[in-house]
Amino acid sequence: MKPDTRTFYEDAVRAAVRHIVGGLDAAIDLGALARRAAMSPYHFHRIFRGMVGETALELHRRLRLERAAWCLVERETPVTSIAFEAGYETHEAFTRAFRKAYACSPSEARQSGAGVGRGCAGAFHFELATPNGVHFRPGTAAVADLHFIEGGTIMNVEIVNMTELRTASVRHVGPYNRISEAFARLGSVAGAAGLIGQGSKMLAIYHDDPESTAESELRSDACVSVDDEAKLPAELGEQRIRAGRYARTVHVGAYTELGDAWARFLGQWLPSSGERLGAGQSFEVYENTPLDVPTEQLRTLLYLPLAG
Repeated sequence: MKPDTRTFYEDAVRAAVRHIVGGLDAAIDLGALARRAAMSPYHFHRIFRGMVGETALELHRRLRLERAAWCLVERETPVTSIAFEAGYETHEAFTRAFRKAYACSPSEARQSGAGVGRGCAGAFHFELATPNGVHFRPGTAAVADLHFIEGGTIMNVEIVNMTELRTASVRHVGPYNRISEAFARLGSVAGAAGLIGQGSKMLAIYHDDPESTAESELRSDACVSVDDEAKLPAELGEQRIRAGRYARTVHVGAYTELGDAWARFLGQWLPSSGERLGAGQSFEVYENTPLDVPTEQLRTLLYLPLAG
């Protein structure tokens, strides 16, 4: 491993955690975090999740809730004021979130912290479970407690050199889990045009980070590989996967688990690999479909662009 590679990613993520911890009163700007790290939001937030065990937004929300719990016990601030400081628009929304996290209401937590009441079992502790060690610390630097996630599932990754790949595509705008609608349109149009053959690859490109982009605005492309000479129908767009070095791993199982696979790929394998992200887009290639095999046998290739 190149000596500065893991340090590069750790420094970028640590700076983001420091910014989050120091700005609990402000709404988190996920795009700005990625820009500070000089990465795309799509890649940075998966690196963050893989290294920290939470997304940046989840970390921000948890620390706000821990601060609120601490305030309930240590201060006499009205619950409604604490709710607003934690980012909740109503007392009811805060109470629901608090009860889900702590298994008791804010008022019960305040009573238990004062040694009365029976809502929370035993003495009340405001720290919530987390794999990274970062908790709300009044007046201290909580980032000093940060430790990164390591030793996760070992991934079998290979480095491949790819030539440019031309694809015919259908753009999908909306929730990523509905990209199957775009694949249905792609299959209908491309199939009728004779563009789908035995050697065709079905792949998807996801352009936006779901953490920082509204679900209704997420952009993705359902694609099928085509020859350079192929004439594309007017209903289809064109996307080209640039030539270069890519890291490739395979995910076997449900598509709903792909987010976790990407987090491990970017957040655990990449920082320890000696590699840096390159220009270009990450993408997925589907070697089979739910029409062919049971869910547990689905095979999806994940491609990550590398520098150099």
